[in-house]
Amino acid sequence: MKNESITTAVEEHYAAVARGEASSCSAPLDHVARSIGYSDEELALAGDANLGLGCGNPLALTEIAPGMTVLDLGSGAGFDAFLALNRVGPTGRVIGVDMTDDMLALARRNAEKRGAANVEFRKGFIESLPVESASVDYVISNCVINLSPDKPAVFREIARVLKPRGRFAVSDIVLLRPLPEELARSVSAYVGCIAGASLLTDYLATALDAGLRDLSIPRIAVGADLMAILAPESSESGKSSCCAPKGAASGKSSCCGSTISVASLKNPDDLVREASRSLASIKLHGGK
Repeated sequence: MKNESITTAVEEHYAAVARGEASSCSAPLDHVARSIGYSDEELALAGDANLGLGCGNPLALTEIAPGMTVLDLGSGAGFDAFLALNRVGPTGRVIGVDMTDDMLALARRNAEKRGAANVEFRKGFIESLPVESASVDYVISNCVINLSPDKPAVFREIARVLKPRGRFAVSDIVLLRPLPEELARSVSAYVGCIAGASLLTDYLATALDAGLRDLSIPRIAVGADLMAILAPESSESGKSSCCAPKGAASGKSSCCGSTISVASLKNPDDLVREASRSLASIKLHGGK
């Protein structure tokens, strides 16, 4: 897969999510969010900015404090940005960066409804952030870095924008071992946060090579429970799904936002079993 085709596929899909044309969860959105670590209080604060996307709660266990500047990579409709805004308070600032016009428009409408003056959403790519160097106290991201075809550039940008002693916390999908080749070549699996995942060792090495330090992984989820979130079609019953496009049958979309279909591949049951052994959702913390 070429980098340009990957970026286009990701942008087109998440634009459709923002317009409500894809990934309208058949399970309640709050149920999906709770399953990946959000509290009821956080869900109440986020409100309609919760689109049922993500693979974890990057703000959990963080030290975000009043007055800080927080940057959200791949900010979507503003879910995590608004949660960060609640923590930094009126003296702080939150910046969200997203490449999708439809998602930016939705996030800005959500901010306007909240009367939030100290949050802004900028158009840009996470490999080349429209953010000044050494201007951010905390960087967060939720199941977005794995979608990038140039992950080293993303971590270099995190290091660039962080202030000295700044911190970052990301939730992401990684590999414990290589994926089955058929899934690794699948564009829909890439958009769904699966085929674009790096080996855990490579992911950590990329962050270290960018100059980031003090890495820790306070949470890791593996196996069938993770696959039930990422590819509900692959559940044992084969009939239930957490997310599906509007008007589509259940069992077609992941909570990361993809239209992953393993049924069209050869030996789908074997692929699902192998993928469940390969994938992990991690929460990675570190600093500059």
